Amino acid sequence: MSNTSISKPADKSPTTKKPKKSILREWIDAIVFAVVVATIFRWLLVEPFTIPTPSMEESLLVGDYLFVSKLHYGARTPMTPLQIPLAANKIWGTDIPSFVDWIRLPQYRLPGISKVERYDAVVFNCPVDPSIDYPVDMKTHYIKRCIGLPGETIEIKDQKIYINGKPIDDPKGVQQSYLVETKQNQVVRQRAFTELEITNVEQFGNGYLIHTSEEKAAQLRKAEFVSSVTKEIFRRNSLDLRGRSFPYTPDFDWTIDNFGPLHIPQAGETIELNARNISLYKQVILHYEHNKDITESNGQLLQNGKPLTSYTFKQNYYFMMGDNRHNSSDSRAWGFVPEDHIIGKALFIWLSINPHAEGSKIRWKRIFSKVE
Repeated sequence: MSNTSISKPADKSPTTKKPKKSILREWIDAIVFAVVVATIFRWLLVEPFTIPTPSMEESLLVGDYLFVSKLHYGARTPMTPLQIPLAANKIWGTDIPSFVDWIRLPQYRLPGISKVERYDAVVFNCPVDPSIDYPVDMKTHYIKRCIGLPGETIEIKDQKIYINGKPIDDPKGVQQSYLVETKQNQVVRQRAFTELEITNVEQFGNGYLIHTSEEKAAQLRKAEFVSSVTKEIFRRNSLDLRGRSFPYTPDFDWTIDNFGPLHIPQAGETIELNARNISLYKQVILHYEHNKDITESNGQLLQNGKPLTSYTFKQNYYFMMGDNRHNSSDSRAWGFVPEDHIIGKALFIWLSINPHAEGSKIRWKRIFSKVE
């Protein structure tokens, strides 16, 4: 009789259950997920911005909150990956940089659905950010209106803008500065100006300096306390330093109201460099074109130690201006905006808060209005 061994089936170990996440862990996971999604959405599609200064009044007001499209001109790939998500170039409420530039990646632009067009309200990184060593994508955000396009020549004569020798229309609501003189040096209460929605008012000599549109200036001339309202225009060779403009050299007596003619560089375009125009383009060639072999010496540009007599531009440039023409730091003050500094196109206002209002501060009529 043979002995047959019967093996018993192996015992199955009980199924191991994953420990339940704590409430704190669930909250952390949810926050991380939300930050990742918001960061991708903000980088690729739409980003919110706010208007902190009056440089675009009356089109955009201090306290307007905007959505800016990255789709229109194409989103830029990140140059500075080591940064705090959803922060600008400073940690909130401090002067501490929100990034470290241990790693700098080459920047590319994804295809967009349109190109920058004249009169677009464009958000960009300010080329002359005081923190000049910041990477391009970490420079301060500005919003201005595109007035001059690549390859065009811009000129301003007594505040009238000419492109390639032909006058163009001003955007609706463009503001200039006016000197308001009162009868018998009367003191005017701020309310007299706020009733006309004129918020940029300062004492100037025996009167007031205001920034407003011609339509509102005409209304102000009818006021009983006003003797005159005179538009300020900075002429060439003006001694008033407030009117000085780019390139700030003795060869050019330009002002913010009488400027140019100035040719705007275009990608692939070659220009001859000479003693006169070098001050117009050296900033572009030295700082925006990423040239490592070009230097400046005694007012002359050198390439590998030899004088540079001509130059071919690598990217497009734009001429940006604020709608509040005498209260805006723009291309008249510091020159061209490189294409790789452009962020997106302002689409619409999703919230507007009036910091000067005494009662309700929300400007209800501006909510969800399109940026013109």
